[in-house]
Amino acid sequence: MQSRGSNARFSAMGMRSPISSLMLAMFAAMASLYVAGRLWQDAQNRVYFTKELDRITGQGHSAISVADTLKIIECREQRKKLSALEMELTAARQEGFISKQSSDMSKTPEKGPVIVIGIFTSFGRKNDRDAIRKAWMSTALKKMEEKKGIVARFVIGRSANRGDSLDRSIDSENSQTNDFFILENHVEAPEELSKKTKLFFAHAADSWTADYYAKVNDNVFVNLDSLGNTLASYLSDPRVYIGCMKSGEVFSEQGHKWYEPDWWKFGDGKTYFRHASTELFVISQALARYISINRSLLRTYAHDDVSVGSWFIGADVKHVDDRKFCCSSWSSGAICSGV
Repeated sequence: MQSRGSNARFSAMGMRSPISSLMLAMFAAMASLYVAGRLWQDAQNRVYFTKELDRITGQGHSAISVADTLKIIECREQRKKLSALEMELTAARQEGFISKQSSDMSKTPEKGPVIVIGIFTSFGRKNDRDAIRKAWMSTALKKMEEKKGIVARFVIGRSANRGDSLDRSIDSENSQTNDFFILENHVEAPEELSKKTKLFFAHAADSWTADYYAKVNDNVFVNLDSLGNTLASYLSDPRVYIGCMKSGEVFSEQGHKWYEPDWWKFGDGKTYFRHASTELFVISQALARYISINRSLLRTYAHDDVSVGSWFIGADVKHVDDRKFCCSSWSSGAICSGV
């Protein structure tokens, strides 16, 4: 009996063993399928995310490493900076920081005049202008420009009461002579002479591509041949500032004829730095462009000659003190003479 019980138990165990093995095999198969499914799903996700990253960044279809991803992020940052700089550049152009002529560098530049001379005048000085027209500023302007490469214009602003008899008088005179360079956005006033000088050089550089630009008063007579011969010797100097250089006392007393509101900026010695006398001075093309581009930043002082000198004092500019530009007397070989 005992032997039969043992045989029965072994028989039952033998029957249970195949069942357990089958269940274990089924469980193992299901686990394998689950793991394989997860691995397949993860692989598909990697492929999907790689394709999406490729599509967004415009890269190839290969997987991107961490280093490549960092490079892409850096490129995006650089692109943002470039866009910001482009916006700043556009704003700078609108503010006048960028020369208009630099916007089209693909065109072959035409031969410009040798010099553009701005003769500074004001309202009520027609007799002085007529004297200059007869003395050294040829009435045949076009002929003078074509043969000698000299452009000469009377420089003037507009009346504070725009369109009044003063403006109409200048417009009428200009219709007959066609020799004015009118600064439409400048109000003609003695205290605004420094700003007038800055605007002249800025607009002249925008209007003509010349080797030199000169400022002269309307009571000064100029020897054009002597001026041309002198300037020819400086053609190899790209940044040159030529005139009768001087210095002088800075006056801090209000009511003085030469009062300088910013006198304290010139130090305890109260002496101006070297600058060309206002009667006549010449600057090269590069300096005129410099004024044009930076017109919104350049500071003006009470006197126009001091203002111009201040723009160049800290720049890499060749200052030329040529006594032939001193207009106090007409000597042999002199370029100018004051009335």
